[in-house]
Amino acid sequence: MIKLSLILVTLFFTSCSFKAPQNEWQYKSSNAFSSYTKNFLSNNDTLAKNDLSRAIQHAKQSADLTQLARVYLGECALNISVGIKDSCQEYLDISELIEDKKLDTYYHFITHSLQEKNINFLQKNYKKYALNIANSNFKEANKNILEMKRVTSSLLCGVLIKENLEMKSRDEITKLASFYGYKKAVLFWLREQKRFTKDKREIKYIDKKIKILTN
Repeated sequence: MIKLSLILVTLFFTSCSFKAPQNEWQYKSSNAFSSYTKNFLSNNDTLAKNDLSRAIQHAKQSADLTQLARVYLGECALNISVGIKDSCQEYLDISELIEDKKLDTYYHFITHSLQEKNINFLQKNYKKYALNIANSNFKEANKNILEMKRVTSSLLCGVLIKENLEMKSRDEITKLASFYGYKKAVLFWLREQKRFTKDKREIKYIDKKIKILTN
């Protein structure tokens, strides 16, 4: 009976444990990029740099460059979401080697070059927002930003219409970034609040916050 139990245990572990998925490289790349997102927005630049490097290297394990394109576009979107100018050149350099309408549409979305006819190719959480932008309905777009489920989406979309944001929206996005501890985003939005307020007392108040956070 003991021998039978040992045989069954051996067979169990041989057949179903320690098996890596066939596309393990893709999982590792995605996980590394998720870590990069958190560390980048939290202003942990050294950790973020290492995470991004791992995400790219894992994505380069395959001749299918779709995952690598996702990483490059994701990096570009995160830069844009905190006010860093980025033309997504790394994505463009490999874009002719992949065929993914959704990625191409997302590129045009984050670079202000999306045509209304292609909005349906966007992820679901961006569609209403994109339609409102296309129709210059910025009041509704402001609402859409605060209704998004992912904080990274709210941060990105806030920046994409930063000149047409309501002050209330800037305040709410700052609070959202603060809740998650995304210091890099917090600093950007504090500076945006300062840029759009004429209240001298408020400007001094914001300056004090920025000084504390940057020292």
